[in-house]
Amino acid sequence: MKKQEQNATDQSILNVFSGESVENPFAIFSKMRTMGAVIPIPSPIAAIKGQTWMVTRMEEAMLVLKDHAHFTVDGGSIDGNNNLMQSNADPSAPPTFLNAKSMLSVDEPDHRRLRRLVSKAFTPKYMESLRPLVQKIADELLDQVEDKEQFDIVKDYAYPLPINVISEMLGVPKADQAQIRVWSEAIAHGLGLGRKEPGVAEQIRAFGEYIVQLVAEKRKHPADDLISQLVAIEEEGDKLDESELISMISLLIFAGHETTSNLIATGTLMLLDHPEQLEKLKKDLNLIPGAVEELLRFNGPSTMAGPRFATEDIEIAGQQIKRGDMVIPVLKSANRDELQFSDPEELDLTRSIKRHMAFGQGIHMCLGAPLARVEGDVAFSTLLRRMPNLHLSIPREDVNWQFMLSSQGLKSLPVAF
Repeated sequence: MKKQEQNATDQSILNVFSGESVENPFAIFSKMRTMGAVIPIPSPIAAIKGQTWMVTRMEEAMLVLKDHAHFTVDGGSIDGNNNLMQSNADPSAPPTFLNAKSMLSVDEPDHRRLRRLVSKAFTPKYMESLRPLVQKIADELLDQVEDKEQFDIVKDYAYPLPINVISEMLGVPKADQAQIRVWSEAIAHGLGLGRKEPGVAEQIRAFGEYIVQLVAEKRKHPADDLISQLVAIEEEGDKLDESELISMISLLIFAGHETTSNLIATGTLMLLDHPEQLEKLKKDLNLIPGAVEELLRFNGPSTMAGPRFATEDIEIAGQQIKRGDMVIPVLKSANRDELQFSDPEELDLTRSIKRHMAFGQGIHMCLGAPLARVEGDVAFSTLLRRMPNLHLSIPREDVNWQFMLSSQGLKSLPVAF
């Protein structure tokens, strides 16, 4: 590839991952896979030293995410300059998952300790027990729009459903949900790979201050919810300190709804884009659990996994990766790997999927995956059962994508039924 062409390709790749571009990223991912399973790119974060690599195919992405001996999420443990948390940190702000230790930013043994504290609340069995609650919320949301001629899938359904569920689990007051949405959107849209929008630091600080107040309230008035349980654990000492507690709660609130709302909204658009697939689903709602897996594979909520750093020199797919190099598994590219799936660019809701990477892999695999599956199942089955004639109420070309923390999401999705 000529140098000029290479520079243009590098810029296209960086634009997709920083949020500078909202073009269809799958054409870029396809091109990346032809360049190699592991490809070098210019460093997207000025402070990070060493080479940056993107992993485009499933086998190599799995290897990076599962090989905790050779790859760490904590770049600062190798080189202080590679501390991604420090690049976001405001030392005077309260701790959140963006600037303090959380399950996302530590490896074993701390990761196991933190994850174990909340894992009981996220078992498939417990998530399944929440199905009646999820169903009730889904029905109530559709009840509110049933008399209207049209509504917005994002604003009226995909966003409020998961935030209602996670708020109920955690014990977040209903009255605070609108404000949480403001903070979540500011964080999701204000941060990208090597990008931090003006004003986002203030929103992160306000979010952190809110959680500090919420924890203080739970100390005074504990209830039957997950935050009260975590506060009690923190007060026992040695398992969770104050900073970890605040950071953990911020992560559960943010991650507990942002990605699932993206799955429901984007998944609905994907179904509307493929009417023959949608018809199959409407004829047999029993196909929905499998369809959710295919929607996750085809266009899941997260573009990439969090960056990993090589703990020692290692060779992958013929590339010599040096200690301290940053390695980024591209989940959406791995999920369309031609070596793993037949016709990967096609949406096939009856596809038999042995595995996909929408939730990541390894110890950092998404804790909320069982909850996302229950919510996706209920959200799509309720929507199609109650509104079988669902269709876009605006021209398809007017549907707007927006960049959201390591992914693309829909700004709105006006539909009629």
